Formats: sequence, C-alpha cells, structure tokens
Amino acid sequence: IVAVAALGHVVAQAEVGETRVVERGYGLGVEAVDLREHPPMARAQQIAALAEEQGLPAKFLGAILSDLRRAELVLSHRGAAGGYVLARPADQITLAKVLRVVGGPMAGVRGNRPEDVHYDGVATSLQEVWIAVRASLRQVLEHVTVADVAKGALPPEVTQFTSDPDAWTTHTP
Repeated sequence: IVAVAALGHVVAQAEVGETRVVERGYGLGVEAVDLREHPPMARAQQIAALAEEQGLPAKFLGAILSDLRRAELVLSHRGAAGGYVLARPADQITLAKVLRVVGGPMAGVRGNRPEDVHYDGVATSLQEVWIAVRASLRQVLEHVTVADVAKGALPPEVTQFTSDPDAWTTHTP
C-alpha cells in the first residue's frame, strides 16, 4: 500500500488550446505492497525499513503514512516493536481509495474537477471527455484492491484491458 501511494504522480500533460490537462499516473508492483496484513496477524512495519526497501526518503514516506493514517487506512503503533499496519483487511482497500488520499481526485483539469470546468464553442464536448477519462480510471482503480496486487491476481475488470496487445504499446504524436 505504501508504494502504491508513493508512486501516485503526474505522468502526462496535454495541451488543448489554452487548456492544460494533467492526469495522474500510477505505477505499482507486487513487491511494492508492503502492508498486506491486517491485525492481529500483521507485524508492524517501521518507516526506516519500508523506506529502504522501496528506495524512498524516510521523511517522504512518513508523510504518506501520516496521510494514510488520517484516512484510517493504516494504524500506527509506538514503541520498539511499533510501526504501521493496515487498518482493515487488504481486500477491503481499493487502489482508488489509496490514491485519492495521497493524490486527490482521480482526474483534474486545470486544478479543477471535470464537472466544474466548462468550455465554449467547438470545445464544449471536452468536459464530457474529461469526465469519461475519470470514469475509465475509476473502472479500473475501484475494482483493484491492495490484496489483488499483493497476490498478483487482478480482477477481470482490469485484465480485460491488459489482454489487448495495443494496451501495451505507447502511442506517440
């Protein structure tokens, strides 16, 4: 869950006339899901160990874990055996929830939610395009849980997209 959150970052920008669109991209891997267990079976993971394993600065990781704790996705324990554990079972935590906590809304246009952006003239239908982009992200991220990623078994709602060879090809202008 930690690396899933840490890797939420801007990866694509598009310019459409005077409109700058920034979408968030998410990278993750099975080995990146460190907090997989829910108490009482979980062993608390300390920031220093997680940071080293993920190759992230401990301070940066601490800020992410703090956000996840405030959102009640992780619990923190003090003391020598302290650290972080999931606040609920991994199969009840979607990637959408994690990424919203860390990065905000799924899709933004000029820093606004798509439903709050309006276009005039020939660009009027762009609002619907951005809303469709957000719905597409939701269709994947709201169906994948931390447990799915940890097990390496993604649901059919996701694999239907990845089974298309064109999905694996980068399209350039």
